[in-house]
Amino acid sequence: MTEAMPTRVALVTGSSAGIGAAIARRLGSSDWTVVVNSHRSVEAGRSLAAELPSATYIQADVADAAEAERLIAETVVRYGRLDLLVNNAGATRVIPHGDLGAATPEVWRELYAVNVIGPWQLIVAAVPHLREHGDGCVINISSIAGVRPLGSSIPYAVSKAALNHLTRLLAATLGPEIRVNAVAPGLVDTDWTADWDEVREMVRATTPARRSGLPDDVAGVVEALVRARYTTGEIWLVDGGLHLR
Repeated sequence: MTEAMPTRVALVTGSSAGIGAAIARRLGSSDWTVVVNSHRSVEAGRSLAAELPSATYIQADVADAAEAERLIAETVVRYGRLDLLVNNAGATRVIPHGDLGAATPEVWRELYAVNVIGPWQLIVAAVPHLREHGDGCVINISSIAGVRPLGSSIPYAVSKAALNHLTRLLAATLGPEIRVNAVAPGLVDTDWTADWDEVREMVRATTPARRSGLPDDVAGVVEALVRARYTTGEIWLVDGGLHLR
């Protein structure tokens, strides 16, 4: 049964913690109805949804085609609309770039399934709903690794470069009803990067900002892009100036 229709609905994938949770909180505090999602951390996702006004939690693996379609369908059945899709769910493997043998085809398939095919599946399923009100928005959470020759592994960096190009291609294809942009963070302090001490020290020593990022730094840019109705096809770096070095 469809609930009372909210004004604006956002689905944020991979939003039980870290950057995704910060985005969900930022949108929830700005009068968005938010759908929180994760694949594994169910209790954390439900807890976050309980914090936010009118939010709900839906478990789904975005890399699975059927589950990606179900995630979009359940959102629309529950709220009657979808205005914003934030593709934040992601995966990586920490592999030194010189260790070519460790970057096996299985690693490539795993990272592409989550980082590229997952967003594609969700966007395809979401397009009819995002078009309905003429002001749909997709924001893909990428990485500086997709812009500069660095990152936790080569397969990860290449998957994010692919996501960036997908962003531009879809922006050119889906306008004017739907805008598509990406946010590309540098090092952000999350549970995922908690033990990346050497990288963190390098970032603090060399970037103009002299610090690593916080999840809310990324969330603030996502919120700005949602409001920037004349901006599409952009890859917005949020890295404290790391790309300048």
